[in-house]
Amino acid sequence: MNLKTLRFLLKGGGIFRAQESSVAQSPGIQRQLEIYRKGVLGVGPRFPMAVEDLERNAQRVLKREAFDYVAGGAGGGATVRANRNALEAMYIVPRHMRGIADRSMGVHVFDKHYPTPLLIAPVGVLGIVHKSGELGVARAAASLGIPMVLSTASSHTLEVVANTLGKTPRWFQLYWPKDRELTASLVMRAEKAGYEAIVVTLDTFLFAWRERDLQNAYLPFLVGDGLANYFNDPVFRESLKHSPEERPLEAVRHFARIFSNPALTWPDLKALRKLTKLPIVAKGILHSNDARQAMRHGADGVIVSNHGGRQVDGAIASIDALPAVVKAVGTRGPVLFDGGIRRGADVFKALALGAKAVLVGRPYVWGLAVGGEAGVRHVLQNLVADFDLTMGLSGYRHVGEIDRRALRS
Repeated sequence: MNLKTLRFLLKGGGIFRAQESSVAQSPGIQRQLEIYRKGVLGVGPRFPMAVEDLERNAQRVLKREAFDYVAGGAGGGATVRANRNALEAMYIVPRHMRGIADRSMGVHVFDKHYPTPLLIAPVGVLGIVHKSGELGVARAAASLGIPMVLSTASSHTLEVVANTLGKTPRWFQLYWPKDRELTASLVMRAEKAGYEAIVVTLDTFLFAWRERDLQNAYLPFLVGDGLANYFNDPVFRESLKHSPEERPLEAVRHFARIFSNPALTWPDLKALRKLTKLPIVAKGILHSNDARQAMRHGADGVIVSNHGGRQVDGAIASIDALPAVVKAVGTRGPVLFDGGIRRGADVFKALALGAKAVLVGRPYVWGLAVGGEAGVRHVLQNLVADFDLTMGLSGYRHVGEIDRRALRS
């Protein structure tokens, strides 16, 4: 290729210019052009494009116990596999000649507009994956305007993460402790730091039987990882005879005693409701009756999730549970989806079955492991671009048009 042709291509000539002029605002086209233009110069993507390859790279750079903690599921991993198998068993039926040049991926959740239907799922203990932990994720999220759901079990405090996110929307995921005053303190801190919703996890009142973690004899909390929000909470610190800095083992033991409360029942959700005016989202819903109970007792929305297959081995796939939960909730609040999202087609399928938005988990963690902030941004950009193109190629101009008629299983 001569220099004149190369300059023509890099300035947006030929097919590049045609693509840009036809759908100038398409994130999918923009991402493609960014990659292909660099390819003209012999420069390929810095990180793998396929999530599976990214996971393999992450496995090479992480300690075995850290990789297994993120990748593993309950028991033999049947539910982890079920999430992917169920999504892959559904097929999109593309429609054509529907004027898809101008597209919008925007959604409204709790009267807030988000640029895409994608949220960053709460994943705890990210400090074991990369030194930047949640801060690397937050910086990537802020650069793209993608909302982040922060785990209680984060390696950095919710205040520091909020400051890193700036004006980017954020939700706080709550592991509901036994200590009511600690619960109130965590919720109050989240409100003060500008979090826009409380995501209360209902499926983790007990630690599941996770063979890979047991084989490694590894639980990160017991060595103090993922406990920044606890160790820096005034109520938690007040309950200790010595500060976590002075006696970290004492603090870890106290955490283990109060981390969760398996005695909770649905009426207790009303007590949580009284603590905040923020929307409460019940995460871990797989049964239609549980969805009704959650809404009846104070939840404003639900997340259909099996915790990434990490809690019950042999549980129903999240996508298989979604339609019944959507029907049960009706118009009373948004239903979000979590479980097995890897590509744009997965996002499309969840939206077609009634989800208002989706959460992505493990893929961005692999990006974090391999490349920190840049790796997370790579994963999120690709997922948004893939969904944009999938939506358009399937014949849909905006998210609100996508419904069950788009699928065949």
